[in-house]
Formats: sequence, structure tokens, C-alpha cells
Amino acid sequence: MNQNELKQLVGQEAAKYVENNTVVGLGTGSTVKYLVDALGKRVQEEGLSIVGVPTSERTAEQARGLGITIKDVDEVDHIDLTIDGADQIDKNFQGIKGGGAAHLWEKIVAINSRKNMWIVDESKMADELGSFPLPLEVIPYGSTQLLKRLADRGYNPEFRMNGSEHVLTDSKNYVIDLHLGHIDDPHALAKDLDSMTGVVEHGLFLDLVNIVIVGHDDGPEVLNARP
Repeated sequence: MNQNELKQLVGQEAAKYVENNTVVGLGTGSTVKYLVDALGKRVQEEGLSIVGVPTSERTAEQARGLGITIKDVDEVDHIDLTIDGADQIDKNFQGIKGGGAAHLWEKIVAINSRKNMWIVDESKMADELGSFPLPLEVIPYGSTQLLKRLADRGYNPEFRMNGSEHVLTDSKNYVIDLHLGHIDDPHALAKDLDSMTGVVEHGLFLDLVNIVIVGHDDGPEVLNARP
């Protein structure tokens, strides 16, 4: 199977975990797109009744178009399950997210969810984090000074650009990617980044995920990360 077929496989598998009359966090990215398609099909064919809480404007638009009821995170009193992709997952089920510049909203939805599921193709699994650049969402004001401070720490920062324009998040912030190579201690790095003025949120998703579905050529593998 090619990568898109593996993504479709895990998206369709994850849709089976969504129960009727639940509130579901809907992630962002190419793999989640297949999940939302599969949920839309269940809504239309089975009469599945769910409320979706989207992590980006593009996910909200796709879900609405398929007949899924959409609410903002502040309009629901709980989220039963959030299903999202990940850019890299290590052997301890810690993750990097934010390749699609949606990690702030993704993390807000994730921490307000009773359970979190990540759906990935096998290329996203790694022994350790860091070969995928770590995204930061940062306030535009003072961001060049922040970039200098990150560089002084040896984090190899780089603004994410679209041509000559800064990539903007849905909250109209900038993205800085840290090219770290490897991350020895994700918790220590997260603590350091949390302490830096101007960093709104980083893409380290630690101690969050409960279930990971990995797409392989011979079918989906379900990994129980945390009870």
C-alpha cells in the first residue's frame, strides 16, 4: 500500500470506535481527513448522531459539508474521544504534532477529552522524537527576538514561511520550527519552552494519548498506550 492508502485504512478503522450520541474531537491533517469522510458516511448511512469539536477551520468545514454537527470547544461540557493524527510518535507514546500548524487548537481539544486516539501510518513511529521538526506557535510581536533566544539555546529555530509570507495559524500567530535532530528529554524541553515569553504552545504532546492505530501493509495495528 502507498502512504495515502495506509492513512485511509487507519482513518476508516478509527471511525469504528465512535459511538452514537457522543462528542468527538476531530483532529487536523491528511489522515484525519479520511476519518471525517468515514464518519460522514456513518452519519448518512447509519444515522450516527455525534457532535464534532474541530481543531481547525478546515476540519470544521469538511465535517459540516458531510452533515456532522459541529460545536466549538467552549460550547460542549465534555469530549468523549478525540481522534487526531501525529507527526511522530516515540516508543513511550510521546508525540510531536503541528506539521499542519494546528497544534494549539489540537492540544486544547486533547486536554479536554476523556480519551485520545492517534491515527498514523507506520512511517510516523520512531524510537525517539526529534527527527521531525518541533513546531512552536508564537506571538508575532517580538518573534524575531524570540527566534534569537531559541537559537542561543541551540534549538536551530526557523520561521515557517509560505514564500515570502509567514505561515499563520487559525489564531493568526506565527510558527517557528525547531530542527533538533533528537530530543533526549521531552519533558525537560517542554518545561523550558513553556517558560519562554512569546511561545503560545509547542508541539510536544506528552502523556496524552490512550490508543494509537498504526497503518501497516497487512492491516491496522491497535496499540494501547495508556489506560
